[in-house]
Amino acid sequence: MSDLMLETSRDPTGSLAVTSPFDGRGLAQLAAGGPEHVKDALAVAHMLFRDKSAWLSVPQRLSILNKAAEIMRSQVEELTLLAASEGGKPYRDSRVEVIRAIDGVHLCAEALRGHPGHVIPIGTTPASAGRTAFTRKEPIGVVAVVSAFNHPLNLIVHQVGPAVASGCPVVVKPAADTPLSCVRFVEILREAGLPNAWCQVLITEDLNAVEALVTDRRVGFFSFIGSARVGWMLRTKLAPGARCALEHGGAAPVIIAPPYDRDAALAAVLKGGFYHAGQVCVSVQRVFVPRAEAAAFAEDLAAEAKKLVLGSPEDENTDVGPLIRPSEVLRVSDWVDEAIAAGAVCLCGGKTLANNCYSPTVLLDPPADVKVSTLEIFGPIVCVYGYDDLDAAVAQANALPVAFQSAVFTSDIDMAMQLFSSLDGSALMINDHSAFRDDVMPFAGLRESGLGVGGIPYTMEDMQIEKMMVVKSAR
Repeated sequence: MSDLMLETSRDPTGSLAVTSPFDGRGLAQLAAGGPEHVKDALAVAHMLFRDKSAWLSVPQRLSILNKAAEIMRSQVEELTLLAASEGGKPYRDSRVEVIRAIDGVHLCAEALRGHPGHVIPIGTTPASAGRTAFTRKEPIGVVAVVSAFNHPLNLIVHQVGPAVASGCPVVVKPAADTPLSCVRFVEILREAGLPNAWCQVLITEDLNAVEALVTDRRVGFFSFIGSARVGWMLRTKLAPGARCALEHGGAAPVIIAPPYDRDAALAAVLKGGFYHAGQVCVSVQRVFVPRAEAAAFAEDLAAEAKKLVLGSPEDENTDVGPLIRPSEVLRVSDWVDEAIAAGAVCLCGGKTLANNCYSPTVLLDPPADVKVSTLEIFGPIVCVYGYDDLDAAVAQANALPVAFQSAVFTSDIDMAMQLFSSLDGSALMINDHSAFRDDVMPFAGLRESGLGVGGIPYTMEDMQIEKMMVVKSAR
């Protein structure tokens, strides 16, 4: 059992078995809580927030964050294997995630140092004469975090790290499939000096407990990463005054607009489409290629996809690991079968494999109304569509209720600027895949893809208020 159960005298309501998505072996058994544990945790967190004399000072927070980064740096290998084993992301990519997470902790400290407040330009009218105004940052309140499985360490850093930096007490519920990286990160924060009550972990599969965490009036900010269905539902239940940020998924379009570097485009689509078996909210899903080139582009992409090594996520040679659970394999398989039956050409893959794996799949010209064309796949599937008219391709790319990141491959700057204007979404990558992200960037799903702006500096803005003082003085 984990000793990171909520700081409460209540007995656990059950336990959560954490298993490898690849081979099903047991990784850990964690104590689990329910709605009453949530109430206890929020009572502790709210008491901390209300007692301003107990707030952590900026130097204390900086010390904790910097020490936490040092500890993480000394444990890169252990953190990599932990994330890979519980989440199924291959070792090489999990190691990149850990390095990013360490940088994310540093970014929290940098953002804390760099944004103390503002001077307000009053005193410029007769009515405001003799007055000076300035702001300082203060924590917004208790932060409730619900996180996703696909980046088990870095997502937690993006949600919990800004809360700690902002001085907010936080209660975090990691994904039930991948709680171990979250537990370890919170342990590291505590080793670095964060008092236990300032970050409490809720281990639960009880939906009533999750709802109790989100809807309580003591929550100042709700941070959610996960499915649109759950995120939008929980938002409707927030208490009055609570703010939130929601990060859901998309069905990222990539438009090939000649002239372009074909080899670079193929390599980027391969990586962006099959990275973490496609279980990324901005994964390459829909690739639009001029009709005369589409079949050859898709065939070459399939040839490269066939070379990808499927296997254990702990193996350094693995390119593509498992999907997170068996039900996801069945769902992806059903969607691919539907597309093929409707006329899509399967150039590679299309098969369920052992150990919750699904073969990397390239589909040519699936109909516009099948699931792989209209819904987020969240699996190792890339769809290639031939287009005769660029405007029609843009219209198809923009036609879905989701809009997040997209990509264009072209060496024509005028074409790049035209598509930057015409493609929906919050970010457009030129000559790179749609899944590129640096953790200092704004990261925002539009329409059904989310609400608010992620990225560490932006999340910290959400988790703080600017409190203003106006001073009247004859001098």
